[in-house]
Amino acid sequence: MMNHLRRIGVAVVAIAAVFSLAGCNGGDNNPLPRGNDPVRPKGHVDTDKYDKVTLECQIVSPAEIGKAIGGAVGSPDFNGAICRWTVYGAMRMTVTFNWFEWGSMSVEQRTAKKLGYETENVKVNGSSAFTQTKAGRNICGVTAKAPSRGIYTWFVEAEGGSSGDTCQSATKLMELVLKNSA
Repeated sequence: MMNHLRRIGVAVVAIAAVFSLAGCNGGDNNPLPRGNDPVRPKGHVDTDKYDKVTLECQIVSPAEIGKAIGGAVGSPDFNGAICRWTVYGAMRMTVTFNWFEWGSMSVEQRTAKKLGYETENVKVNGSSAFTQTKAGRNICGVTAKAPSRGIYTWFVEAEGGSSGDTCQSATKLMELVLKNSA
């Protein structure tokens, strides 16, 4: 009787193993782990769901950026919440824009100071803002409260030279984004 029960137990385990392996089969004898879609590999992201992910990069057009900076704009680059452009004019300029939807002016200003920037409170289109500059670099950032929520920041940095007023350029860009997003 014990041998009979042992055989039944072995048969049940064998049947379970066969069904388990059948569940891992991709259909044409290609084993696939359960839950994997053979058409879409693991890690695939349907970017059609994020059609407006770079919308903030379009608030100010490349033509407007080029006019404000004084040059031709290269291809935009998007990385997380940060949009970047390179402007080619009298000198090469790097332009960066970010919109932190849950950011606050006080947090951004404290952060700028911790990163070694000197800040100065200013007004842009009647809105409270502040500039960020760093000694020894021709870089300027302008941060202002976004009309809907959060904060906008424009940074302009002249590469390889010290001519040009980066704060004037960053302020022009802030004026544009505040006007275009109002």
